[in-house]
Amino acid sequence: MFSEPARRLWDISPPVHAASPVFPGDTPYQQRWSAQITPGCPVNVAALTLSPHVGAHADAPLHYDPQGAAAGALDLAPYLGPCRVIHAIGVRPLVQWAHLAHAAHALPPRVLVRTYQRMPVNRWDDALPALAPDAVHRLADAGVRLIGIDSASIDPASSKDLPSHQAIRQRDMRVLENLLLDDVPEGDYELIALPLKLTQADASPVRAVLRALA
Repeated sequence: MFSEPARRLWDISPPVHAASPVFPGDTPYQQRWSAQITPGCPVNVAALTLSPHVGAHADAPLHYDPQGAAAGALDLAPYLGPCRVIHAIGVRPLVQWAHLAHAAHALPPRVLVRTYQRMPVNRWDDALPALAPDAVHRLADAGVRLIGIDSASIDPASSKDLPSHQAIRQRDMRVLENLLLDDVPEGDYELIALPLKLTQADASPVRAVLRALA
């Protein structure tokens, strides 16, 4: 019987639990049991409360555009296919085009930017690294349709006008945030990071995975 040889996977989703960092004022992960296994109950059933921005997630246009589409209306194609991981480790406060240019030849439609040596999976980083709007536009000019980052936002935490999110809106791009890229070498992969069909939400959790190219 024919079987396809296994290709290496990198799980680039941080763990989600009560200590997962969220933007100050946002809703943290909470879980309670609405049913538990007992002699009279055969199953455990959890009830979850959380922001859709906890952990690895896809921002929907509704997040930064009052007329934008919700997560459930997103075309899935941008979240699945060839991508390139580019390292800009230690760059703050903004990743500029110059920090990406060394790996910007013949870019695939998806680019993931690693900024942390070790992503802070259990604490909020108020000085989080972000993307310069010009870098977003330059990536769009190069044919990139989706940008991902290991930071909680492509804009600085203190930003009130979100220029990089607005650049994403202007160029009709898609964005992934809070990716765990600690163990991922720079290079080309297949990205799989599908958002849930949340019909009214401004973002969606994803289980983001990189797969070695065949």
